[in-house]
Amino acid sequence: MDDTPDMGGLAPAIPARSKRQAMDWSLVLASQDIAAIINRGESGWELIVDKPEHERAQGVLLQYQIENRGWGWRREVPGTGVIFHWGSVFWAVGIAAFYWWSTVRYPQMKSAGMVDSQAVWHGQWWRLFTAVTLHENIPHLVSNAATGIPLLGLAMAGYGPGVGVLAAFLAGVAGNCASVMLDPVAHESLGASGMVTGALGLITVQSFASWRRNGGGVSFLPRALAGGVLILVLIGFTPGTDLAAHVGGFLAGAVMGLALAGAPPGALQRLAPNLAGGIALAALVLVTWRLASR
Repeated sequence: MDDTPDMGGLAPAIPARSKRQAMDWSLVLASQDIAAIINRGESGWELIVDKPEHERAQGVLLQYQIENRGWGWRREVPGTGVIFHWGSVFWAVGIAAFYWWSTVRYPQMKSAGMVDSQAVWHGQWWRLFTAVTLHENIPHLVSNAATGIPLLGLAMAGYGPGVGVLAAFLAGVAGNCASVMLDPVAHESLGASGMVTGALGLITVQSFASWRRNGGGVSFLPRALAGGVLILVLIGFTPGTDLAAHVGGFLAGAVMGLALAGAPPGALQRLAPNLAGGIALAALVLVTWRLASR
């Protein structure tokens, strides 16, 4: 972040690689109560701040870059302006590994980890968690991976990789809770589809977060909600699937997305909350499967 020449008594501009980066940096500075003007100069996009705040602004942006170093999987989809996190591919690899483990290596674990409403009501609450990692067969796995990679990738980009994947996982658990509550006697299910619709719920309400921070664009909100509901119907209302888990996951994801919208701009992209989210997710999976395998 080298200084450019002084402009008309203003502080030296802070250059940015792109308009997107300038907008991101302006939000980071806003979270620290530093006002910044986004400007298109002769050499490209830049931020202009008051002279008394210039040194502090550079320090804030340097710390932001340090904390976000290593998140190179977060990329803009060319020509769309949409940010996507390719870390969702690792999630797909993970559920594929769980499929091999529960179907080929230890097939008895599938019955031990799937949702069984009677077992859950009798104290085996961990099934609500372990079932999210299981799949019935290859088509079931491929279907969830094919829809989950793009939806989870968008959620991870918007909320941070660790925070986004943890929120989607918890939404899948909430979807399983909804299924058990609606059918407490004879319900059995497994799969990550509730997690997938949870990711859909998260990205559906992202426009609400932007509206709360910046105002304007109110007319876009109902269209975003309608689009999310339409996609939910297309991927979640297939005959023979767990409708309650899909809708429950979607609603839980939307609620968590609205809650996360209260975070300061840029806070969810920092290393600390995402590392904590990843550790929490790993702990939930390991602990619940430990209980299931006793």
